[in-house]
Amino acid sequence: MNIEEVREFGLSLPNATERCPFGPDTLSLEIGGRIFCLMTLDGQWDFYNLKVDPDYSVELRSRYNGIRPGYHMNKRHWVSVDYSGDLPDSLQRDLIRHSYRQASLGLSKRLRQDLLGENSM
Repeated sequence: MNIEEVREFGLSLPNATERCPFGPDTLSLEIGGRIFCLMTLDGQWDFYNLKVDPDYSVELRSRYNGIRPGYHMNKRHWVSVDYSGDLPDSLQRDLIRHSYRQASLGLSKRLRQDLLGENSM
């Protein structure tokens, strides 16, 4: 997937939003103000960051060369995914969904219910 495909897919998730909290060249995709995907718009990075379950992070990094600990992020909870790595697009979409769910877990129960509904989790 390329940067635009990652952005479009992330924004297709229910109530996902985008903003640039770290300056005009860094885009974050969020649910309820919680970041689930982070990427640069200026081409400096050839990867994007996703929030993941810590145990899943270890598994992913051991299986794929295109996944490594999250650059400039908490290495336990974030991974960096190469745009041109060895991950099929379908797995990248699954990881974006997983990251979206992980970020939503940090929301209050009320906000999660308002944004995602009872059956979305």
